[in-house]
Amino acid sequence: MLVRALLLVALGMPLPALAQSRWIEGRDFITLPAAAKPAETRPGRIEVAEVFSYGCIHCYRARGEIAKLQAALPADAYMTYVHASFLPAEAWPMFQRAWYTAQALGIGAATHEKMFAAVWETHEVPLLDPASGNVRRPLPTIEDAARFYARAAAVKEADFLKRAQSPEIDAQMKRADAQVAAWRIPGTPSLVVNGRYLVDNGAVNNWNDIRMLVLYLVDQERHRLALPKQPPASKP
Repeated sequence: MLVRALLLVALGMPLPALAQSRWIEGRDFITLPAAAKPAETRPGRIEVAEVFSYGCIHCYRARGEIAKLQAALPADAYMTYVHASFLPAEAWPMFQRAWYTAQALGIGAATHEKMFAAVWETHEVPLLDPASGNVRRPLPTIEDAARFYARAAAVKEADFLKRAQSPEIDAQMKRADAQVAAWRIPGTPSLVVNGRYLVDNGAVNNWNDIRMLVLYLVDQERHRLALPKQPPASKP
């Protein structure tokens, strides 16, 4: 890399071009259609969204890396979370309903890690049979999730269930499904920068590189939107 940098300088190419040449559109990321939008809109700021599911073992294993990414974001960028539902055979629609209900009740952030642990560590929300390692039948229910939230966040089960079955949560789930479709999400976890760039986890499969690519795409979006320049992100 040092030899390459010296060669570029000798040829009169500025060093920023070296960083930019590392990431290739169509290989490391794709630019989404203009119809794709951020999940949330915060004027003057850039969204980094994780598409995830509590029923996804890869999302569970990526928790620490997602936390590092969030810590590394500059001041004009923010994380959001979009829960996918495209694996009904593994209770993803139920987990999606539970996530958006927790969000609506203001307990989503405080219980996020606890729900992953309840699914994959303690089996309090029984997705897997601990003996066989297979997905349980019957699948966990929204009542199982309500019992978890009643313990983890001191909400009443009945209140959680009432909110979970409300038109508000039905609408939020439909919006999330539309978002996942518009972003052309191939699997979870997936990262989307401002509804414009989809990171290809298959091509960039090292989390340090993924973090660097996301920061690069945030910078690209900042330039595109002509937002004020930010200081470099601190190392996580």
